[in-house]
Amino acid sequence: KLGQRFVVENQPGPGGIAAGGAIATAAPDGYTIGLVTNGTAISAAIYKSLPFDPVKDFAPISSLGNFDLVFATNAESPYRSLPDLLKAARAQPGKLNVGTIAVGSTQHLGAELLKVMAGVNIQIVPYRTTPDIIVALLRNDVQLMVDFYAAMKSQLAEKKLRAVGTSGLKRTAFLPDVPPVAQAGVPGYEVASWNGLCVPAATPAAIVTLLNRTIREILVIPEVKTKYAEFGIEAQASSPEELKTRLQADIKKWSDLIARAGIAKL
Repeated sequence: KLGQRFVVENQPGPGGIAAGGAIATAAPDGYTIGLVTNGTAISAAIYKSLPFDPVKDFAPISSLGNFDLVFATNAESPYRSLPDLLKAARAQPGKLNVGTIAVGSTQHLGAELLKVMAGVNIQIVPYRTTPDIIVALLRNDVQLMVDFYAAMKSQLAEKKLRAVGTSGLKRTAFLPDVPPVAQAGVPGYEVASWNGLCVPAATPAAIVTLLNRTIREILVIPEVKTKYAEFGIEAQASSPEELKTRLQADIKKWSDLIARAGIAKL
């Protein structure tokens, strides 16, 4: 759309800190664009300090897409629904295990939010990778796992796992028969995951406007929407203001949960 070559520069590291720092200190000329996510909000909430402030140091451009967490059991498990599992958890406090990836991830905090809102005593067990969790679930080391659809898509398709809940407020197009957690025994539960783009805070408004308009044009292309959907993502643009409001709201939400759950800051 812009006649430019885009290069994706992955900067791995805990909490997206390395990538966020690179954006915050980049030249504000529109040529360095950053991926901002609900994980960015979690980092702002769970780390004692960051080398940047995602609200003050980033200028939001637009959201890219929304996607839900998926709660799944072993297909051979006696827990055929989330209410089944919650009932068992209440009958056997501390006996059931939930597998997630690392402490402080969206998946981990999504499990913590379930634990708090459902009022159940379940053990949350962090693993290094999603395949590790799936193996643990198939071995019955854990009785429930929490991750994103793309990470468990093949096992769900092969009927090795059974999805029992999603984290949004409505059913998803990729798992239309699976109820949201909020409709499966935990009213009010919601974890809305999202991706978006940002630039350094001092980037001129005209550049932000151009990038926002271009993203809006791209995200309505049928092929793009279909490719996103394959990964369980609903392509959706937003205004810069909407993305900033969402980031701020998520920082508060996760900060409150971390305090309620007694999770130690990193």
